[in-house]
Amino acid sequence: MQIKYLTLFLLLSTTVCLKAQETVTLSHYLFPDFQPGVVLLKNGVRNNAKLNYNAASEEMVFDENGKTLAIGDAVLPQIDTVFVADEKFIRINNKFVRILIDKPEIDLFVEHKCRLIPPGKPAAYGGTSQTSSTTSYSSILSDGRVYDLKLPDDYKIIPYNVFWLNRNGKLQSFSNLGQLKKIYRDKKKLVGDYLKKNEVKLANEKSVEEAITYLENN
Repeated sequence: MQIKYLTLFLLLSTTVCLKAQETVTLSHYLFPDFQPGVVLLKNGVRNNAKLNYNAASEEMVFDENGKTLAIGDAVLPQIDTVFVADEKFIRINNKFVRILIDKPEIDLFVEHKCRLIPPGKPAAYGGTSQTSSTTSYSSILSDGRVYDLKLPDDYKIIPYNVFWLNRNGKLQSFSNLGQLKKIYRDKKKLVGDYLKKNEVKLANEKSVEEAITYLENN
């Protein structure tokens, strides 16, 4: 299936586009640039495209002749798997997640997200203050969409991960070590000993993957 067909197919349910790719700031994207990929539909149709994942808008996007388009809402339920470079994505709870572990007894996925910190406001004595709350990507654009403009330079982008673990037929999410401990409450001592000896950082997917593999095998 050619990229031309993918574009036609996805444009039927895609309503927005970006300016030329060179004007886009990719700091809130998962990959440093658009990667060769495949969108596999549930009916077996494979569509080739240059793909990337926007962690701010939480959308899978593709490049077509210098324009970046989001996969439309009508197409999303038809997607089986998205392959980007050497990574695989599926959809869980209407979100794209990247597969870390895919085994009969356990699955581990990571959902890539990011927080946007607005610029500080002038404060007393010449200082600045930042609001404690974060800002959604869409709210900083007048039309409520995530395309059309790059992020302002004075916004801070803080990426973070939410992990999804399918264990014993139960799908649970965790975004901190405390939640991970609750999931493995049946292995409380093992978890405690492992965390004492190993530094597990949720920003480092590999360290989480290694921890889950150890806990499952012991």
